[in-house]
Amino acid sequence: MADRDPVPLPAEVRAKLAELELELSEGDITQKGYEKKRSKLIGAYFPQTPAADPSLGQERAPVTPSSSTRYHRRRSSGSRDERYRSDVHSEAVQAALAKHKERKMAVPMPSKRRSLVVQTSMDAYTPPDTSSGSEDEGQGYGDEDEGGDCEEEDGGGGGGGTSSSREDSISMEHWISRALHSTSSTTTTTASSTASSCSTRSGGSGAAGGGLADVLAQHVHRQHHKPENHSAPPDVTGYTNSTGPDGIQVDRAPGGGTAAQRQTPKYGNAELMETGDGVPVSSRVSAKIQQLVNTLKRPKRPPLTEFFVDDFEELLEVQQPDPNQPRAEGAPMAALRGEQLGVVTNWPPSLEAALQRWGTVSPKAPCLTAVDGGGRPLCVLTYGKLWSRSVKVAYNLLHKLGTKQEPLVRAGDRVALVFPNNDPAAFMTAFYGCLLAELVPVPIEVPLTRKDAGSQQIGFLLGSCSVTVALTSDVCHKGLPKSPTGEILQFKGWPKVQWVVTESKHLSKPPRDWFPHVKDANQDSAYIEYKSCKDGSVLGVTVRRTALLAHCQALTQSCSYTEAETIVNVLDFKKDVGLWHAVLTSVMNMMHVISVPYALMKVNPLSWIQKVCQHKATVACVKSRDMHWALVAHRDQKDVNLSSLRMLVVADGSNPWSVSSCDAFLNVFQTKGLRPEVICPCASSPEALTVAIRRPLEEGSAPGRGVLSMQGLSHGVIRVDSEEKLSVLTLQDVGSVMAGALMCVVKPEGLPQLCRSDEVGELCVCAAATGSSYYGLAGVSKSTFEVFPVSNNGAAVGELPFTRTGLLGFIGPGGLIFVAGKMDGLMVVGGRRHNADDIVATALAVEPMKFVYRGRIAVFSITVLHDERIVVVAEQRPDSTEEDSFQWMSRVLQAIDGIHQVGVYCLALVPSNTLPKTPLGGIHLSETKQLFLEGALHPCNVLMCPHTCVTNLPKPRQKQPEIGPASVMVGNLVSGKRIAQASGRDVGQIEDNDQARKFLFLSEVLQWRAQSSPDHVLYTLLNSRGTIASALTCLQLHKRAEKIAGLLAERGHLQDGDHVALVYPPGTDLIAAFYGCLYAGCVPVTVRPPHPHNIATTLPTVKMIVEVSRSVCVLTTQLISKLLRSKEATAAVDFRTWPPVLDTDDLPKKKAPQLHRASSPDALAYLDFSVSTTGMLAGVKMSHTATSAFCRSIKLQCELYPSREVAICLDPYCGLGFVLWCLCSVYSGHQSVLIPPSELEVNPSLWLSAVSQYKVRDTFCSYSVMELCTKGLGLQTDVLKARGLDLSRVRTCVVVAEERPRIALTQSFSKLFKDLGLHPRAVSTSFGCRVNLAVCLQGTSGPDPTTVYVDMRALRHDRVRLVERGSPHSLPLMESGKILPGVRIIIANPETKGPMGESHLGEIWVHSGHNASGYFTVYGDEALQSDHFSSRLSFGDTQTIWARTGYLGFLRRTELTDASGERHDALYVVGALEEAMELRGMRYHPIDIETSVIRTHKSITECAVFTWTNLLVVVVELDGSEQEALDLVPLVTNVVLEEHYLIVGVVVVVDIGVIPINSRGEKQRMHLRDGFLADQLDPIYVAYNM
Repeated sequence: MADRDPVPLPAEVRAKLAELELELSEGDITQKGYEKKRSKLIGAYFPQTPAADPSLGQERAPVTPSSSTRYHRRRSSGSRDERYRSDVHSEAVQAALAKHKERKMAVPMPSKRRSLVVQTSMDAYTPPDTSSGSEDEGQGYGDEDEGGDCEEEDGGGGGGGTSSSREDSISMEHWISRALHSTSSTTTTTASSTASSCSTRSGGSGAAGGGLADVLAQHVHRQHHKPENHSAPPDVTGYTNSTGPDGIQVDRAPGGGTAAQRQTPKYGNAELMETGDGVPVSSRVSAKIQQLVNTLKRPKRPPLTEFFVDDFEELLEVQQPDPNQPRAEGAPMAALRGEQLGVVTNWPPSLEAALQRWGTVSPKAPCLTAVDGGGRPLCVLTYGKLWSRSVKVAYNLLHKLGTKQEPLVRAGDRVALVFPNNDPAAFMTAFYGCLLAELVPVPIEVPLTRKDAGSQQIGFLLGSCSVTVALTSDVCHKGLPKSPTGEILQFKGWPKVQWVVTESKHLSKPPRDWFPHVKDANQDSAYIEYKSCKDGSVLGVTVRRTALLAHCQALTQSCSYTEAETIVNVLDFKKDVGLWHAVLTSVMNMMHVISVPYALMKVNPLSWIQKVCQHKATVACVKSRDMHWALVAHRDQKDVNLSSLRMLVVADGSNPWSVSSCDAFLNVFQTKGLRPEVICPCASSPEALTVAIRRPLEEGSAPGRGVLSMQGLSHGVIRVDSEEKLSVLTLQDVGSVMAGALMCVVKPEGLPQLCRSDEVGELCVCAAATGSSYYGLAGVSKSTFEVFPVSNNGAAVGELPFTRTGLLGFIGPGGLIFVAGKMDGLMVVGGRRHNADDIVATALAVEPMKFVYRGRIAVFSITVLHDERIVVVAEQRPDSTEEDSFQWMSRVLQAIDGIHQVGVYCLALVPSNTLPKTPLGGIHLSETKQLFLEGALHPCNVLMCPHTCVTNLPKPRQKQPEIGPASVMVGNLVSGKRIAQASGRDVGQIEDNDQARKFLFLSEVLQWRAQSSPDHVLYTLLNSRGTIASALTCLQLHKRAEKIAGLLAERGHLQDGDHVALVYPPGTDLIAAFYGCLYAGCVPVTVRPPHPHNIATTLPTVKMIVEVSRSVCVLTTQLISKLLRSKEATAAVDFRTWPPVLDTDDLPKKKAPQLHRASSPDALAYLDFSVSTTGMLAGVKMSHTATSAFCRSIKLQCELYPSREVAICLDPYCGLGFVLWCLCSVYSGHQSVLIPPSELEVNPSLWLSAVSQYKVRDTFCSYSVMELCTKGLGLQTDVLKARGLDLSRVRTCVVVAEERPRIALTQSFSKLFKDLGLHPRAVSTSFGCRVNLAVCLQGTSGPDPTTVYVDMRALRHDRVRLVERGSPHSLPLMESGKILPGVRIIIANPETKGPMGESHLGEIWVHSGHNASGYFTVYGDEALQSDHFSSRLSFGDTQTIWARTGYLGFLRRTELTDASGERHDALYVVGALEEAMELRGMRYHPIDIETSVIRTHKSITECAVFTWTNLLVVVVELDGSEQEALDLVPLVTNVVLEEHYLIVGVVVVVDIGVIPINSRGEKQRMHLRDGFLADQLDPIYVAYNM
């Protein structure tokens, strides 16, 4: 099938197939019928192999008639990296996936903005031409590494080897389904424009209207039946309008036209698009969420075991060990001793002595043949040459560096060896030169760029080894990055080194009489081998000269090396197995090494086999990948004969996933003379050198195999028979213990206690031939190189210390050693151990592999919420579509879950070639992890599964049956707790000469002022330049108000008590109109005018307030009156529907006949309308009595007199802002400097300049103004100071708000302007709400506002627990100003209405003369009103009538005293009840979660959270490139889990300014929610967490 040229399908067949698809999706045809018809249609175009018919719903595993053809076929399908391949495993994965399919997991696809979707070219949909390699041009050997040396590092299976072959062919079946889907995909041109236009938003999936439930139902049905389609899977949320046979639109979902025809109303006007219960109609987003909810309803986590919640500590659930989990039952192990290290008489006393001997006895014997990139011998190094050159290098190092008195290096100093992978001769010369000079070589990789991943850590190693000299070859020296002056650049983190080129022509000849001092091996350091750790740090393992010699002897004995043998080496000769066999042991035995560089392996994967044949080599050192590559390419080779090989050393034979490569290699090459016993896997580690190696066996005896249950391994025990045949790991033995060594297996964690015989532990070795320490790190070295294992009874195993190898394994029957993984790759999740390599292997076994690069997968774990979480990062191919990758990702998750029974926390795909590489081309694991945690990985696809992974959340809180309020009160009395109540000063007792008190009505106060002080200026309005735009004296205001009253009487024909809407910009006109209404006996309603740039969304709100307030007339300016008639405005609201609109710019000359006086002080003075943050529009009634009491209260608190000046920078439409702007000056007579907040957008320093210029002592502002100053003037304080701006006179700067004080903002404001003289004590906040527009206000006298720190976790349980500053989970709360005179406060339980004790969280209730008298509601919803405005306590003082604020808070008596000498009671506001979110039985305030989220990444400027069907939705604004959008998803999920124990359901990334904020600076979360559900946010990215 793979080798046949595909036949393109004729158009009519494709049309028929499309019809069939449609029938199936509509449910008009059964799955069976569909398959039958389909195969009939396409049967003619390709003969199908019966077994491979994918329509039978099997996963397409390659068909494998016999094992020998399997490997022929493998090439053409390019499907799997053989290193991680095991047929058993792929079958297991397929089975696990099939199982999942039965569970019908429907994972909602994330939506992406079009600019983020990688455009797919049309070629992706043309049938691949099998001969030209259309998948990847010129794809061949390891091309996916972009030229980096394709050596794979030991980290999570990184490594560039790829198995994709030159004829990467896609299975035909697959191609058809792709071609079919392309007609309905957004990227093709055939779909008509409607389809594409409506589907741009979500990366190829348009929404069509119609019944959501039907669409979802069809989907689930379809998901289940359809054979996995690896091309575009249907968007699981709403159908693409797929094009029918003749390109006619076929609307798949019943009802509604296509999305393009349906004009959705603009954002922020929610009532137009909701059904009765507030669920938006036909919204794609909500469908996805619904689907997510359905998926999450399936029980996934283990049952919560019983555990208790300590009074305050919510204990995270500890995973209780499963009683059925396998336990170790074997006998205790003993240490295992290797054979005696034979003493052979002619073994040299040291390695240098061996070199000297061969160099003088047989100088012509070949030592090393280096091969160039074309496969030709580059140079042959004889033992004579090696000896003479090494001597020359030694002489130059000791005598030609530095001066005679001050040589640069002395014996015992460390020297760096920097040689490329293709120059073994130069390396060998330098290495032996160092040994002869008694210097310690430190071989490292060539740093390619200054910013190489990990080169900084290498630099750190060189620094700690105090390296000052680096030896390198000529070619390498020329290639190093240089400065313009020709100096070699300093690499990041490197010490300053002198570069020395070791080629002979650059060195001086040693004098005749100079010979190096060749000693016997001693305890000095011989060389240092670098080792990268899991966390990215680089350590240097020191190997002593005795150990070096002992190791060479042990290898010689184990491998039975003899003189003049030929050995082919493909491994890196600078470290590990390559160094030990091809540089050290070879010289000891005078062997001939043929070194095959990686550059050649890339071009010709068979080169090493050709060299073995050509030189009749007896030994070859390779990695399993080299065997795999040879398999892929071997068909081109005729005359291969491997009968000369007696030993094929597999360096990574200890990796369990190497087994299949070894088997496959043997399978194919057995016919070419390869004997089974030749394959010798070995296990090694930088610390213990060679741990074990399989000796060439006698004919016929089989090597050891273990088929182990992964489930057992995850619990650390060995179980051979697994009931689940799916999840098994096949291990091969790595031979027996090395000669002269003692080995034991100890528990990986805790004390080095010996394991039982059926337990997996860390292998430890006691031998002469191991490393001795990590250079310069005594402490770490002790725990690794000086381990004393103990048996169960505590007895030590031996006198000598053991070395930990870092390998996990066990000793099997017959003393064979098995390795199951590395300590570095170990991830402990929920108490079970998983190996990164195993996870990589499972991910690679998921078909089809054409979306990601093989060998470019990183698996690591991060710690979130006290457990490790698995993260998988893979590189995505550029030609895969969104749907493809998403499909692949969801199947990888299912496969890992099925086989390892562990959830993947995050799976991310990054664009090709963006993962950091090690110098040898593998993936740099720790760097990748670092980037992930910093949010700098820039993935192009992310799938988070916290819902399935995180099983240790605290138990949801069960509300205790409420204790009755009476018992609470008695309990408080018994425990000596005060009832939480407090009050401001008593208004009745304050004696002051307040003239205004004589008048009941504000209108009378104004008339009195107009007579007694006509020219006193009450109001000064400033424009953006800071100059006076208009001013009003008492008389001018009175005169103006009279005229407006006349206008209302004459033109408006208004009755007494009619409501009038005042639609004015902030200014003096508004004030005049307000008093005009009072003079005319009308009730004014202030309304914010529509925004001229945003009429469509702001005008309907204006209209709504006018209607709801039942205004019979609108007063406004000429400009706004024109605006209401404009074209844009009438498009939003028809002008004819407005009540009469009067403009007050040219007023009639005559004033009202007589001024109105209200009948009673309790009559309505004005209505105050405001939209709450939850989107509720509420108007409250203010009577004349309340209005006067309010003004008096503020006058007393702020000590306002006619001589005072107050600067006000607030919106004057509702709440305290309106009262300060319009009413207080008239009552108290002080001058108000009015600064419209909108002017600050033009001139941010306007407010502060005015405060300074007018020498104001009291000023009021809003949070948005404060934020604007903090952000806009942050860097200009010096400039402002130079201009003479002085804030030292300010004694109160009050932020007017209806929320919890924003401490961070007020503090940064205070700090920022401290230099301009602002006293930090001056800044404070106020608190008001609908029922009482101002409960607290700091005022002038009285103690400073206090701050307390409370435990956020206790707060979620509605409890207050005070903690120290800086303690974990602490939250600072600032007092909301002082309680106003005449105000009483009590804290009550919102449910039982009983009084609460001090420092208990409850609802704030208020009793005061200036409480509003009720809601003004059109429908007279009396129940709501009476409850809010006239509640009584259920116990205690049941007489007083209280108003409920709807805010949670607590009272606390402080140590401070107030003016009257009493101890001061502080009120702390925590948050609004209606905004709080009930999640997991706990109460969360959005602001707390938002604060955590904003802190997590520098690009998040703003954040808002809300819930939808008990899912937490987090919306973040991104200030950065759209590429960063996906980085935020894991970070946001992590921080909310860590700090709030909540799982985020949906993460939405939007542009700056999308989160709506009202004039008070409060986030409108409900508007945002409506916009999100109606799909109007145009998000950059939406991630649905599983």
